[in-house]
Amino acid sequence: MRSLAALALAAALAAPAYAEVPEFTLTIRDHRFEPAELTVPAGQKVKLKVVNADASAEEFESHELNREKVIPGNSSANIFVGPLEAGTYPFFGEFHADTAQGKLIVK
Repeated sequence: MRSLAALALAAALAAPAYAEVPEFTLTIRDHRFEPAELTVPAGQKVKLKVVNADASAEEFESHELNREKVIPGNSSANIFVGPLEAGTYPFFGEFHADTAQGKLIVK
């Protein structure tokens, strides 16, 4: 019974920390990322909410961030990254790589 109470306490303590992860939104519209450059804080985990406003699927991909996620048309997905060091991390949409390009700027 004691371990169950300890587990419940640990879960309750962990929940606020998860809720404090800053969220940033990227929108895919007309096969482009908006904004094309997004600035996020260095040294902490962040949540990227990627909203695909197009009817067709697009993939958020970044070799530097080690992330790859297909977002169906007219839907969204959450992608967690970090903590990251200061710098610029490019990302792109693999299905429309000629137009769907962007940069995550970490400061």
